[in-house]
Amino acid sequence: MERLTAVRMVLLLVFVGWLFMWVMLPTKTYKDSWKLTLSARLGSTYFREQGTNLLLFSFPIMFLASLGCVYLHFQKKSCPESNLSRRSWLDSWNRPLIVMNPLGIVSAMELMFAAMFVVLLGWSLGNYLYVSFGHLHMHTASEKLVGLTSESSVKYHIWLGHLSMVLFTAHSVGFIIYWAITDQMALMLEWSRTYVSNVAGEIAFILALVMWVTSIPRVRRKMFELFFYAHQTYILYLFFYIIHVGVAYFCLILPGIFLFLIDRYLRFLQSRTNVRVVAARLLPCDTLELNFTKIAGLDYNPASILFLNVPSISKLQWHPFTVTSNANMEPDMLTVLIKARQEQQPDDEHHKLPKSVVLICAFKNSADLSMLDILLPLTSNLTSRSYLSEINLEIQAYITRETEQPLENTKKPLQTIWFKPHPSDSPISAPLGPNSWLWLCAIISSSFVMFLVLLGILTRYHIYPKERVPEGSVYNYTFKTLWDMFLVCGSVFLATSFVFLWQKKENNKKEGMKVQNLEGDHEVGEEIESVAHRSVLETTEVHFSRRPDLKSILMEKNKKGSATGVLVSGPRNMRHEVAKICSSPNQAKNLHLEAMSFNW
Repeated sequence: MERLTAVRMVLLLVFVGWLFMWVMLPTKTYKDSWKLTLSARLGSTYFREQGTNLLLFSFPIMFLASLGCVYLHFQKKSCPESNLSRRSWLDSWNRPLIVMNPLGIVSAMELMFAAMFVVLLGWSLGNYLYVSFGHLHMHTASEKLVGLTSESSVKYHIWLGHLSMVLFTAHSVGFIIYWAITDQMALMLEWSRTYVSNVAGEIAFILALVMWVTSIPRVRRKMFELFFYAHQTYILYLFFYIIHVGVAYFCLILPGIFLFLIDRYLRFLQSRTNVRVVAARLLPCDTLELNFTKIAGLDYNPASILFLNVPSISKLQWHPFTVTSNANMEPDMLTVLIKARQEQQPDDEHHKLPKSVVLICAFKNSADLSMLDILLPLTSNLTSRSYLSEINLEIQAYITRETEQPLENTKKPLQTIWFKPHPSDSPISAPLGPNSWLWLCAIISSSFVMFLVLLGILTRYHIYPKERVPEGSVYNYTFKTLWDMFLVCGSVFLATSFVFLWQKKENNKKEGMKVQNLEGDHEVGEEIESVAHRSVLETTEVHFSRRPDLKSILMEKNKKGSATGVLVSGPRNMRHEVAKICSSPNQAKNLHLEAMSFNW
């Protein structure tokens, strides 16, 4: 634990130092004093104008990412269990502070970071205008600057996507207006050889507008195909955006692009493998449960995301689904639920089991009660039985659109379809093996070092000589940017491919690509389903023609004095209602909220 504490301190210090440099970046002190000194010392023949930004803005984040992977690896080994009783003073910061549309449920911690971002954004824009205003090419004293720069960062994709697009639009429209009133509209067609390209920025702006317009909820929900394929143009957007900002500013956003490429390429490599579907359970309430085999020992957190592709529907579309199985109860199986037009029900935690679980669910019709039949796993073993025996499960089901229980013969039975294994199928496994965090650290650090080495060699022995002979010549600015992008992609692909293929080879040796043969377990599975159905019926109390009184139920749990985890998922109004109940530190001090949404 002492080592983990020391690592946390190092991570904090590096992060604070990185933030401090961002605060100083737009100031006149940095531009007129610090930058000149740092460039003289760091802008060597190996990195030129990129040296300063690589050291001050790229390296800290890559270091944090690498060290963070090591920290998570050892934290997982030293603290394998989570417990509600171990809550700390940070709980008060994680309580809901704001519950309103369109922000949703916002905790004090999230609000603090959002405020910090807004303050930094305002500081950067203000200093940008103050420092840059006097250097603009003005024709008359009465002309004013309209354009603003766009600060792009990702904390919440939707929020910052809209914010960055608003600023990006202001930046672009502002410069167009400025060029118009100063009779410089020809600059719109300029692709400078020695500086940034205006044309590339305009192309990036048009692509960003297409993604922005198609992401509007009304367009996205009614024309999903248009939204999905329009969003794939982010690759072209990044390409032209990087060309527009140039190599020096590219280093400011390099860590985000670097880490995204690693994650995206790992998912691509893993998607080349077919996995085995063991069985599917069909429910009369338009719900499908898919059961996959997985490598024994594959661990995952509650509400982890699994990307699925159905080639018969589309070979290009991968859709995220929440894993609903328990890693400890089902060591060889992994399941997901797919429900038409309604949210999926997430699974209660798989680490430290609570003493009792109260499931409060609201359905429109009694046919939806069949969702409860799949609370228990498809197959049973000693591990799952021991876990089930420890849970004191109580189910309160509310049917809102029916006044009484329909006739028994109207209920459709649960259907289970078993699939035959295919020789090319393999169980689901972690892309980097059991020590994923350590291998991810190896990929991040080795690929970044490889990029720096290749960039240094290229700059020193290709770009630098061309800029010195003849004297005063300048290497094509766009070509510099293209070289940077090529080296980033090459470094990520080489390092990631090597580690992934090495781990895949090791997994094949250990597992022998064995797929558990469950063909003979049909009768056992049917027997388990019958027992599970009876068990669920015994613990379920059904209420017709009314909704649950969530406030009374939660307040009753709060009065008992012990820490109670509240996991809420469903319509937005219900999530907000529960969040408001749990937001009071005095009246609901024992309630700890976790809200999940499957509808954006």
